[in-house]
Amino acid sequence: MTVPVSVIPTRAQTPPTQSPDEVRAFFAAHRTVRRYQPSAMPAEHLDTILYAAQRAPTDATAQLYSLIRLTGEIRERVAELSGNAHIAAASESFVICADAYRVRQFVAHGGAEPGHSPTSDLHFALGDAVLAGQNMLLAAEMLGYQGCWIGGVMNAPGDISELLALPPGVLPFAALTIGLSAEDTPQRPRLPRELVVHENRYRLPSPEELAAAAEIMNPIAARPGQPGNWVRLLCAYFAVGGSMEKREGPLRRLLRRQQLEGDRQ
Repeated sequence: MTVPVSVIPTRAQTPPTQSPDEVRAFFAAHRTVRRYQPSAMPAEHLDTILYAAQRAPTDATAQLYSLIRLTGEIRERVAELSGNAHIAAASESFVICADAYRVRQFVAHGGAEPGHSPTSDLHFALGDAVLAGQNMLLAAEMLGYQGCWIGGVMNAPGDISELLALPPGVLPFAALTIGLSAEDTPQRPRLPRELVVHENRYRLPSPEELAAAAEIMNPIAARPGQPGNWVRLLCAYFAVGGSMEKREGPLRRLLRRQQLEGDRQ
């Protein structure tokens, strides 16, 4: 039975269910997991996770995202194209999309001419997609699952878009896998708060702060028998010749094809 919206209590009408320590403990237990137990997800759990996605905040009430649930051969192919085999092994796998297509169908349905704002569309649609996807992951973790955000969709964005039949205005942002963990993953460090939380104005970090923060982050890049070097890991992505530069061309071509590229001034 559907509960009328008017009688669903708001957060202000319900007492807190978790203490600050319990909230910290929940987030401290977060892990990124790429190896999963071979188990199917109960339908009730999947429905709850998708419900959480649809309760995420959204810009202008537009809900500028779409979730492509992957199954069968399509899931196998996305795993291959992205270079992430665990897409095919998780209990559930999705491609999280920024979607500026559907809202324009509603505008046209209302008898108005859809406007042309590809840069703004992309800005707000990416935000909506991330918020919905992260709500999914949080709900999954509340149910005892773990997951992984996968940027490897950008390894073959054009091919994946064609495979998923994404119309103009829709961009595959990332994949998300969810399942019961089959690995013992250590907690990963985070940057010192003063580097990521600014008050009123952006504060530039000093060389000493960067060096100290890199030391804190080094364990994230450690391998058996080898000490970690987090900055070297970042360089593999963001330095000249890194993977981000290699992804730039295919992404720009896809943005143009999906009509999400801003007008050149």
